[in-house]
Amino acid sequence: MPALKENTVNSNPWRLSVAPMMDWSDKHCRYFHRLLSRHALLYTEMVTTGALIHGDVARHLDFNAEEHPLALQLGGSESADLARCAVLGQQWGYEEINLNCGCPSERVQRGAFGACLMAEPDLVADGVKAMLDVVDIPVTVKHRIGIDKNESYAFVRDFVGTVNRAGCEVFIVHARNAWLKGLSPKENREVPPLRYELVHQLKRDFPNITIAVNGGLTTTSQVHEQLQQVDGVMIGREAYHQPFWLASWDHEFFGAAENDLTRESIEQQMVLYMQREALLHGTPWSSIARHMLGLRHGLAGSRRWRQVWSDHKLKGLPASEVMALAHALPATEDSLADVA
Repeated sequence: MPALKENTVNSNPWRLSVAPMMDWSDKHCRYFHRLLSRHALLYTEMVTTGALIHGDVARHLDFNAEEHPLALQLGGSESADLARCAVLGQQWGYEEINLNCGCPSERVQRGAFGACLMAEPDLVADGVKAMLDVVDIPVTVKHRIGIDKNESYAFVRDFVGTVNRAGCEVFIVHARNAWLKGLSPKENREVPPLRYELVHQLKRDFPNITIAVNGGLTTTSQVHEQLQQVDGVMIGREAYHQPFWLASWDHEFFGAAENDLTRESIEQQMVLYMQREALLHGTPWSSIARHMLGLRHGLAGSRRWRQVWSDHKLKGLPASEVMALAHALPATEDSLADVA
Protein backbone atom coordinates (compact mmCIF):
# COMPACT_ATOMS: atom_id res chain seq x y z
CA MET A 1 0.00 0.00 0.00
CA PRO A 2 1.48 3.40 -0.92
CA ALA A 3 2.32 5.78 1.86
CA LEU A 4 0.21 8.83 2.57
CA LYS A 5 1.83 12.01 1.30
CA GLU A 6 4.49 12.77 3.87
CA ASN A 7 4.64 15.90 5.95
CA THR A 8 7.61 18.01 4.90
CA VAL A 9 9.15 17.82 8.38
CA ASN A 10 8.28 14.43 9.87
CA SER A 11 7.88 11.35 7.71
CA ASN A 12 5.03 9.85 9.77
CA PRO A 13 1.76 11.47 8.67
CA TRP A 14 -0.18 9.90 11.56
CA ARG A 15 2.15 11.29 14.22
CA LEU A 16 -0.47 13.83 15.31
CA SER A 17 -3.99 14.34 14.00
CA VAL A 18 -7.31 15.96 14.83
CA ALA A 19 -10.18 13.52 15.22
CA PRO A 20 -13.29 13.36 13.07
CA MET A 21 -16.03 14.98 15.18
CA MET A 22 -19.68 15.03 14.13
CA ASP A 23 -21.12 18.55 13.75
CA TRP A 24 -17.72 20.03 14.58
CA SER A 25 -14.96 19.13 12.13
CA ASP A 26 -16.56 20.61 9.02
CA LYS A 27 -14.52 22.41 6.37
CA HIS A 28 -14.61 25.73 8.24
CA CYS A 29 -13.26 24.13 11.40
CA ARG A 30 -10.56 22.36 9.41
CA TYR A 31 -9.52 25.60 7.70
CA PHE A 32 -9.17 27.17 11.14
CA HIS A 33 -7.11 24.26 12.45
CA ARG A 34 -4.88 24.35 9.39
CA LEU A 35 -4.01 27.99 10.10
CA LEU A 36 -2.70 26.79 13.47
CA SER A 37 -0.83 23.67 12.33
CA ARG A 38 0.57 23.02 8.86
CA HIS A 39 1.44 19.39 9.51
CA ALA A 40 -1.24 17.78 11.69
CA LEU A 41 -3.44 15.38 9.74
CA LEU A 42 -7.08 16.52 9.64
CA TYR A 43 -10.17 14.34 9.31
CA THR A 44 -13.66 15.07 8.04
CA GLU A 45 -16.78 14.40 10.00
CA MET A 46 -18.06 10.89 9.33
CA VAL A 47 -19.86 10.74 5.99
CA THR A 48 -22.13 7.74 5.47
CA THR A 49 -22.01 5.76 2.27
CA GLY A 50 -25.74 6.29 1.87
CA ALA A 51 -25.35 10.06 2.04
CA LEU A 52 -22.74 9.97 -0.73
CA ILE A 53 -24.52 7.48 -2.97
CA HIS A 54 -27.97 9.02 -2.67
CA GLY A 55 -27.21 12.61 -1.70
CA ASP A 56 -25.32 15.70 -2.76
CA VAL A 57 -21.72 14.55 -3.24
CA ALA A 58 -20.31 18.06 -3.48
CA ARG A 59 -21.97 19.14 -0.24
CA HIS A 60 -20.46 16.19 1.63
CA LEU A 61 -17.00 16.14 0.05
CA ASP A 62 -16.16 19.76 -0.69
CA PHE A 63 -13.15 21.16 1.14
CA ASN A 64 -10.71 24.06 0.94
CA ALA A 65 -7.43 23.44 -0.86
CA GLU A 66 -5.62 24.74 2.22
CA GLU A 67 -6.84 21.81 4.35
CA HIS A 68 -4.32 19.21 3.11
CA PRO A 69 -3.23 16.77 4.43
CA LEU A 70 -6.84 15.63 4.78
CA ALA A 71 -8.56 12.28 5.32
CA LEU A 72 -12.17 11.31 4.60
CA GLN A 73 -13.94 9.23 7.23
CA LEU A 74 -16.65 6.92 5.91
CA GLY A 75 -19.45 5.20 7.79
CA GLY A 76 -20.81 2.04 6.23
CA SER A 77 -20.62 -1.74 6.13
CA GLU A 78 -21.49 -2.86 2.59
CA SER A 79 -18.30 -3.61 0.68
CA ALA A 80 -19.59 -2.42 -2.69
CA ASP A 81 -20.86 0.85 -1.24
CA LEU A 82 -17.60 1.46 0.63
CA ALA A 83 -15.61 0.82 -2.54
CA ARG A 84 -17.76 3.20 -4.55
CA CYS A 85 -17.40 5.93 -1.95
CA ALA A 86 -13.68 5.38 -1.54
CA VAL A 87 -13.27 6.01 -5.26
CA LEU A 88 -15.23 9.24 -4.89
CA GLY A 89 -12.99 10.26 -2.00
CA GLN A 90 -9.83 9.67 -4.00
CA GLN A 91 -11.24 11.46 -7.04
CA TRP A 92 -12.18 14.42 -4.86
CA GLY A 93 -8.58 14.70 -3.65
CA TYR A 94 -8.55 13.17 -0.17
CA GLU A 95 -5.29 11.53 0.86
CA GLU A 96 -6.73 8.77 3.06
CA ILE A 97 -9.98 6.88 3.51
CA ASN A 98 -10.80 6.02 7.12
CA LEU A 99 -13.51 3.56 8.12
CA ASN A 100 -15.47 4.34 11.28
CA CYS A 101 -15.61 1.32 13.58
CA GLY A 102 -15.83 3.32 16.78
CA CYS A 103 -18.99 5.43 16.87
CA PRO A 104 -21.43 4.01 19.46
CA SER A 105 -24.55 6.10 18.72
CA GLU A 106 -27.83 4.25 18.30
CA ARG A 107 -28.45 6.00 14.98
CA VAL A 108 -25.18 4.61 13.65
CA GLN A 109 -25.95 1.19 15.07
CA ARG A 110 -29.28 1.17 13.21
CA GLY A 111 -27.24 1.60 10.05
CA ALA A 112 -25.18 -1.46 11.07
CA PHE A 113 -21.87 0.37 11.20
CA GLY A 114 -19.69 2.19 13.68
CA ALA A 115 -18.56 0.42 16.84
CA CYS A 116 -20.89 -2.53 16.36
CA LEU A 117 -18.71 -3.55 13.40
CA MET A 118 -16.03 -4.65 15.84
CA ALA A 119 -18.18 -7.71 16.47
CA GLU A 120 -17.85 -8.58 12.76
CA PRO A 121 -14.15 -8.34 11.90
CA ASP A 122 -14.55 -10.42 8.74
CA LEU A 123 -17.14 -7.94 7.44
CA VAL A 124 -14.77 -5.07 8.19
CA ALA A 125 -11.96 -6.93 6.47
CA ASP A 126 -14.14 -7.41 3.37
CA GLY A 127 -14.92 -3.70 3.29
CA VAL A 128 -11.28 -2.72 3.71
CA LYS A 129 -10.17 -5.09 0.95
CA ALA A 130 -12.90 -3.82 -1.37
CA MET A 131 -11.68 -0.25 -0.88
CA LEU A 132 -8.01 -1.13 -1.25
CA ASP A 133 -8.81 -2.90 -4.52
CA VAL A 134 -10.10 0.33 -6.10
CA VAL A 135 -7.95 3.14 -4.64
CA ASP A 136 -4.25 3.75 -4.31
CA ILE A 137 -4.38 5.86 -1.16
CA PRO A 138 -4.26 4.44 2.38
CA VAL A 139 -7.38 2.85 3.85
CA THR A 140 -7.33 3.06 7.64
CA VAL A 141 -9.64 2.02 10.47
CA LYS A 142 -10.64 3.92 13.61
CA HIS A 143 -12.04 1.70 16.35
CA ARG A 144 -12.41 1.13 20.09
CA ILE A 145 -10.60 -1.36 22.31
CA GLY A 146 -13.82 -3.32 22.83
CA ILE A 147 -17.60 -3.19 22.91
CA ASP A 148 -19.95 -3.31 25.86
CA LYS A 149 -18.46 -5.02 28.92
CA ASN A 150 -16.06 -7.24 26.99
CA GLU A 151 -12.68 -6.06 28.29
CA SER A 152 -10.64 -8.92 26.86
CA TYR A 153 -7.49 -7.80 25.08
CA ALA A 154 -7.87 -10.82 22.80
CA PHE A 155 -11.02 -9.24 21.33
CA VAL A 156 -9.29 -6.13 19.99
CA ARG A 157 -6.13 -8.07 19.11
CA ASP A 158 -8.08 -10.49 16.94
CA PHE A 159 -10.05 -7.64 15.34
CA VAL A 160 -6.84 -5.84 14.35
CA GLY A 161 -5.25 -9.08 13.16
CA THR A 162 -8.18 -9.96 10.92
CA VAL A 163 -8.44 -6.50 9.38
CA ASN A 164 -4.67 -6.26 8.96
CA ARG A 165 -4.64 -9.47 6.96
CA ALA A 166 -7.05 -7.78 4.53
CA GLY A 167 -4.44 -5.10 3.91
CA CYS A 168 -5.11 -2.38 6.47
CA GLU A 169 -1.82 -1.09 7.85
CA VAL A 170 -3.00 1.85 9.99
CA PHE A 171 -5.26 1.59 13.04
CA ILE A 172 -6.40 4.54 15.15
CA VAL A 173 -7.53 3.19 18.49
CA HIS A 174 -9.81 5.02 20.91
CA ALA A 175 -8.61 3.54 24.19
CA ARG A 176 -12.09 3.02 25.63
CA ASN A 177 -14.75 0.38 25.16
CA ALA A 178 -17.91 1.46 23.35
CA TRP A 179 -21.05 0.63 25.28
CA LEU A 180 -23.73 0.07 22.68
CA LYS A 181 -26.60 0.34 25.17
CA GLY A 182 -27.20 2.58 28.15
CA LEU A 183 -24.80 5.43 27.39
CA SER A 184 -25.09 8.47 25.16
CA PRO A 185 -22.28 9.24 22.68
CA LYS A 186 -21.04 11.91 25.10
CA GLU A 187 -21.04 9.45 28.00
CA ASN A 188 -19.23 6.94 25.79
CA ARG A 189 -16.38 9.42 25.56
CA GLU A 190 -16.18 9.77 29.34
CA VAL A 191 -17.59 6.80 31.29
CA PRO A 192 -15.80 3.68 29.97
CA PRO A 193 -12.32 3.73 31.49
CA LEU A 194 -9.29 4.62 29.42
CA ARG A 195 -6.91 1.67 29.02
CA TYR A 196 -3.94 2.92 27.08
CA GLU A 197 -1.98 -0.19 27.98
CA LEU A 198 -4.10 -2.23 25.54
CA VAL A 199 -3.16 0.11 22.69
CA HIS A 200 0.50 -0.15 23.68
CA GLN A 201 0.19 -3.93 23.66
CA LEU A 202 -1.26 -3.80 20.15
CA LYS A 203 1.86 -1.99 18.99
CA ARG A 204 4.08 -4.61 20.61
CA ASP A 205 2.07 -7.42 19.05
CA PHE A 206 1.91 -5.76 15.61
CA PRO A 207 5.24 -3.93 15.35
CA ASN A 208 5.07 -3.54 11.58
CA ILE A 209 1.76 -1.68 11.41
CA THR A 210 0.98 1.90 12.38
CA ILE A 211 -0.91 2.29 15.66
CA ALA A 212 -2.22 5.68 16.80
CA VAL A 213 -3.98 6.25 20.12
CA ASN A 214 -7.02 8.44 20.76
CA GLY A 215 -8.96 9.36 23.87
CA GLY A 216 -8.54 11.68 26.85
CA LEU A 217 -5.24 13.26 25.85
CA THR A 218 -5.10 16.98 26.61
CA THR A 219 -1.50 18.08 27.16
CA THR A 220 1.79 18.21 25.30
CA SER A 221 3.48 16.02 27.91
CA GLN A 222 0.78 13.35 27.54
CA VAL A 223 1.25 13.31 23.78
CA HIS A 224 5.01 12.94 24.12
CA GLU A 225 4.50 10.11 26.62
CA GLN A 226 2.20 8.25 24.21
CA LEU A 227 4.61 8.73 21.32
CA GLN A 228 7.14 6.69 23.28
CA GLN A 229 4.75 3.73 23.00
CA VAL A 230 2.85 4.12 19.72
CA ASP A 231 3.27 5.71 16.29
CA GLY A 232 0.74 8.48 16.57
CA VAL A 233 -1.77 10.40 18.66
CA MET A 234 -5.20 11.65 17.64
CA ILE A 235 -6.63 14.60 19.58
CA GLY A 236 -10.38 15.17 19.75
CA ARG A 237 -12.36 17.66 21.81
CA GLU A 238 -9.32 19.36 23.30
CA ALA A 239 -8.29 20.53 19.83
CA TYR A 240 -11.72 22.10 19.47
CA HIS A 241 -12.05 23.66 22.91
CA GLN A 242 -8.42 24.85 23.19
CA PRO A 243 -7.43 25.33 19.57
CA PHE A 244 -4.42 27.57 20.15
CA TRP A 245 -2.65 24.48 21.49
CA LEU A 246 -2.32 23.47 17.83
CA ALA A 247 -0.06 26.47 17.20
CA SER A 248 2.72 24.68 19.11
CA TRP A 249 2.33 21.31 17.43
CA ASP A 250 4.50 21.79 14.34
CA HIS A 251 7.53 22.73 16.42
CA GLU A 252 6.81 20.39 19.33
CA PHE A 253 5.95 17.23 17.41
CA PHE A 254 7.11 17.65 13.80
CA GLY A 255 10.43 19.39 14.30
CA ALA A 256 9.49 22.56 12.43
CA ALA A 257 10.89 25.93 13.36
CA GLU A 258 8.98 27.87 15.98
CA ASN A 259 6.31 30.11 14.48
CA ASP A 260 5.20 33.62 15.35
CA LEU A 261 1.47 32.93 15.31
CA THR A 262 -0.72 35.00 17.60
CA ARG A 263 -4.37 34.67 18.42
CA GLU A 264 -5.00 38.03 16.80
CA SER A 265 -3.26 37.04 13.54
CA ILE A 266 -5.29 33.83 13.38
CA GLU A 267 -8.53 35.71 14.07
CA GLN A 268 -7.71 38.21 11.32
CA GLN A 269 -7.08 35.39 8.85
CA MET A 270 -10.40 33.85 9.84
CA VAL A 271 -12.14 37.16 9.15
CA LEU A 272 -10.62 37.19 5.66
CA TYR A 273 -11.83 33.60 5.21
CA MET A 274 -15.33 34.61 6.38
CA GLN A 275 -15.35 37.39 3.80
CA ARG A 276 -14.24 34.96 1.08
CA GLU A 277 -16.89 32.39 2.02
CA ALA A 278 -19.61 35.05 2.11
CA LEU A 279 -18.63 36.27 -1.34
CA LEU A 280 -18.28 32.84 -2.95
CA HIS A 281 -21.00 30.86 -1.20
CA GLY A 282 -23.14 33.27 0.81
CA THR A 283 -21.97 31.62 4.03
CA PRO A 284 -22.86 33.68 7.11
CA TRP A 285 -19.86 34.45 9.30
CA SER A 286 -21.64 32.96 12.31
CA SER A 287 -21.44 29.48 10.75
CA ILE A 288 -17.67 29.84 10.72
CA ALA A 289 -17.07 31.83 13.91
CA ARG A 290 -18.55 29.11 16.12
CA HIS A 291 -15.47 26.98 15.51
CA MET A 292 -13.02 29.56 16.85
CA LEU A 293 -14.79 30.45 20.10
CA GLY A 294 -12.09 28.67 22.12
CA LEU A 295 -9.29 30.72 20.56
CA ARG A 296 -8.90 33.04 23.55
CA HIS A 297 -9.64 30.42 26.18
CA GLY A 298 -8.23 31.40 29.56
CA LEU A 299 -7.33 34.97 28.61
CA ALA A 300 -8.67 38.09 30.26
CA GLY A 301 -11.74 39.32 28.39
CA SER A 302 -12.29 36.00 26.63
CA ARG A 303 -15.85 35.68 27.88
CA ARG A 304 -16.94 38.96 26.38
CA TRP A 305 -15.00 38.19 23.18
CA ARG A 306 -16.96 34.93 22.84
CA GLN A 307 -20.22 36.72 23.55
CA VAL A 308 -19.63 39.19 20.73
CA TRP A 309 -18.73 36.50 18.20
CA SER A 310 -21.79 34.50 19.35
CA ASP A 311 -24.22 37.42 19.33
CA HIS A 312 -26.98 36.66 16.81
CA LYS A 313 -28.03 40.31 16.87
CA LEU A 314 -24.78 41.15 15.09
CA LYS A 315 -25.28 38.79 12.15
CA GLY A 316 -26.02 41.66 9.80
CA LEU A 317 -22.63 43.27 10.35
CA PRO A 318 -19.53 42.44 8.31
CA ALA A 319 -17.15 40.07 10.07
CA SER A 320 -14.46 42.76 10.25
CA GLU A 321 -16.78 45.00 12.26
CA VAL A 322 -17.68 42.14 14.58
CA MET A 323 -13.98 41.57 15.24
CA ALA A 324 -13.56 45.26 16.03
CA LEU A 325 -16.44 45.06 18.50
CA ALA A 326 -14.99 41.93 20.06
CA HIS A 327 -11.77 43.80 20.81
CA ALA A 328 -13.37 47.09 21.84
CA LEU A 329 -13.63 48.25 25.44
CA PRO A 330 -16.40 46.43 27.36
CA ALA A 331 -19.84 47.52 26.26
CA THR A 332 -23.25 47.01 27.73
CA GLU A 333 -25.79 44.70 26.14
CA ASP A 334 -27.83 47.77 25.26
CA SER A 335 -24.99 49.38 23.32
CA LEU A 336 -24.36 46.15 21.39
CA ALA A 337 -28.04 46.03 20.53
CA ASP A 338 -27.87 49.63 19.33
CA VAL A 339 -24.94 48.81 17.05
CA ALA A 340 -26.82 45.86 15.61
